[in-house]
This record gives sequence, C-alpha cells and structure tokens, in this order.
Amino acid sequence: MDTNDLIRTFAADNDVHERPVGNLLLVALVLAVPVSTALFLAGLGVRSDIMIAMRNPFFDLKFVVTMALAAAAVAISLHLSRPEASLGRWAWLLAIPVGLLGIGMMGEMMMPNRAPMSTRLIGSNSKVCLIAIPLLSLPLLAAALLALRRGAPSRPAVTGAFAGLLSAGLAATLYAAHCTDDSPMFVATWYTIAVGLVAAIGALAGSRVLKF
Repeated sequence: MDTNDLIRTFAADNDVHERPVGNLLLVALVLAVPVSTALFLAGLGVRSDIMIAMRNPFFDLKFVVTMALAAAAVAISLHLSRPEASLGRWAWLLAIPVGLLGIGMMGEMMMPNRAPMSTRLIGSNSKVCLIAIPLLSLPLLAAALLALRRGAPSRPAVTGAFAGLLSAGLAATLYAAHCTDDSPMFVATWYTIAVGLVAAIGALAGSRVLKF
C-alpha cells in the first residue's frame, strides 16, 4: 500500500469517527470549563461593578469577540482533526473576531470624550491579563487535545495551535468578567498577546500529543 492509499484509508476511517470527535470535544470542554471557572472564581472573581459595566457596549464586546474566537477555533480544530484536511479557507473564520474587534476600535475612536490612547492601551490589568488567560486556558487545552486525539490530524502542530486558540477564547471569556479594562484597544493588544502565547503552547503540545 503506497502513501496515498494509506491516507485514503485513514480518511475513510476518520469519516466514520468524525462525529464522535466533535461529541468528545464537547464533552471534554463541558468537563473542563467548570475547572477553569473554579480557578477563575478562586483567584480573580467577577469585577465588583459588573452590573454597571454591562451597560457599556465595549464591556459586552469583549465577550462577543472572545466567544467568536472560541467558536471559530472549534470549527477549524474539528476540520483539522481529519488526516487529509488543510487549513485553506477555514482560516478566514478568524476574520470574524478580528473584524468585530476592529469595528469596536473604530467606534471607540469616534467617541468625543475617549481616554488618552496610552491609558486605553496600557490599562490597569495588562500583567494580570498575560498571566490569567494562559493559566485559565490550561485545563481547557488539555481537554481539547485529548479529544482531538480521537481524530488523525496530519498537521498536529497546527491543530494544536487552534486547540490553543479555542481554549484561550474560552479562558478570555472568563477573564473578561474580571477585567476592568474595556477598551477594544486594550483587548486587541493584551488579550491577543495572551491568546498567542496559548496558541504557541498548543502548537508545541499538539506536535507531540496529536501525532499518529
């Protein structure tokens, strides 16, 4: 059997298991989310002015962006769990959270009484953000990688990176409830750095865990 036949065999076998991979990922995340939530509540907690913050559209936007990132990364990760899959046009799903964040930044720029750029960029929680999001992501990333092992990704590092993105998206959703920096510019800077770090961890772990 040559290489092409072997790949087709794996692909045919994976078609049978594709749905269980999605189901297993869902179960794994359902089990991991309470762990990350418990870590969040024990170490950070919800911001004290949450009821007032909910009236701020930029506060709400944080959740829309992070959940859009998680949803896009879930879809891409499941696609990449197939042995013959390539990233291709699926990467365009990431344009959804990026576009939403860009709209938010443009909206903030049009506000007449906006804070100075340095204040919006640096905020008051940048260090916490860079630590909290990766730490809250770890249980989610471990669960996602274990679930995606059910597939047979031909690009384990790339698949692991997107597992990191979905984990970081969910973790950032939790962290957003604590973070008092609501500026889209802050989110675009510090959340992105933290998410990128988790994606790098996912790529490194995926290159080992998702090999077949």
